[in-house]
Amino acid sequence: MRKLKPPRAILFLDFDGTVTCCDVVDIVLEAYADPKWMKFEAEWRAGRMGSRDCLRAQMALMRATKKQVDTLLDTINLDEGLGDLLETCSSQLIPVHVISDGFDYFIDRILSRPQNGLTSLWPGVRVCASHLAPNGYRWCAKFPFFDRACGHGCATCKPAAMRLLNRSNAPAIFVGDGLSDQYAVRSAELVFAKNELAGFCCDHSIEHEAYHNLADVSARLSQWLAGRVFSAEEEKARATA
Repeated sequence: MRKLKPPRAILFLDFDGTVTCCDVVDIVLEAYADPKWMKFEAEWRAGRMGSRDCLRAQMALMRATKKQVDTLLDTINLDEGLGDLLETCSSQLIPVHVISDGFDYFIDRILSRPQNGLTSLWPGVRVCASHLAPNGYRWCAKFPFFDRACGHGCATCKPAAMRLLNRSNAPAIFVGDGLSDQYAVRSAELVFAKNELAGFCCDHSIEHEAYHNLADVSARLSQWLAGRVFSAEEEKARATA
């Protein structure tokens, strides 16, 4: 039985503010939650609360029907470069996965829209995110990717999810934008960061590539892959000289 070659790399995408042009959780909370949700947000940003406890408390303040939420989700825009990035990864046989503190209900609804035109580029993508389910006007949050060994109280332990999805130990690439990504960047060989995540990387001397949108990531990823191929060929040539 022939063994499959490990992938050249594996790409991990944050969702809110990375795949989408805004933080979907915040948009939904602003529309349908008691304003007290912002107090929990402030506690999380100050480091006094983990994202798991924060999101659980915030979702308990939300009152909306499934139809109301779906209607709002259908207005959320995707990053204009997402298609370029997925096509690059597909052509280079690089697996893509979404890891997010956000909610699978929001992610699935947004990514499954036919008008996105991206359905053929998503096969094999695993979504590791918090779980959300409607129950009348209330919404129940659960956290299937919370690692009990995680000392930060994250809703989704991104380093643990990255290990789960990267059993071959291929070079890990991470793309993100916010503070919830701060632990993931330490588990990646190549980091693309913008907004708060870029600031965090600068403050902590974490090497990263700044980007504006996912088209930038696609172009830089192609260069990075070409450089690795060149280096491998150069090393092989020296070994046989």
